Amino acid sequence: MVTRTLLWAIRSFLGALFLATGIGKLLDNRGFAQVIATYELGIPEPGLLPFALGISLLELGVGINILRGRRLKQNVLATIVFHIGYTALAAATLVRGLPIENCGCFGVFLARPLRWSMVGEDLALTAVSAVGAFLLSNRGRRT
Repeated sequence: MVTRTLLWAIRSFLGALFLATGIGKLLDNRGFAQVIATYELGIPEPGLLPFALGISLLELGVGINILRGRRLKQNVLATIVFHIGYTALAAATLVRGLPIENCGCFGVFLARPLRWSMVGEDLALTAVSAVGAFLLSNRGRRT
């Protein structure tokens, strides 16, 4: 019973988080593309908008799928990939000394400057996702 409740809480949290981040980015996708540009990733200007759109739609899809219980294992594993990617991006950007005034986590909304504490937050979110993946892998083939 505790395991089912914990899994439900993790699913609800991750689903809502990815739904919110995806929607936040999609509401001003051009603004999110400009945020991505501040990371100086070498993405050519014409590619920024499609890249931003792809990230936004992937996050939205993962969030919806988790909340609906569709391909649950794969989507929870996708959250791990996202969190590890965001952790690596944040750490590399901070090491490079780039001043990022809006991390872009929710697009242009809820702008937060990139700080080392965000690396810790992303690592914690990776751990939450990993616990969810572990719980799902022990549930059998019902998911």
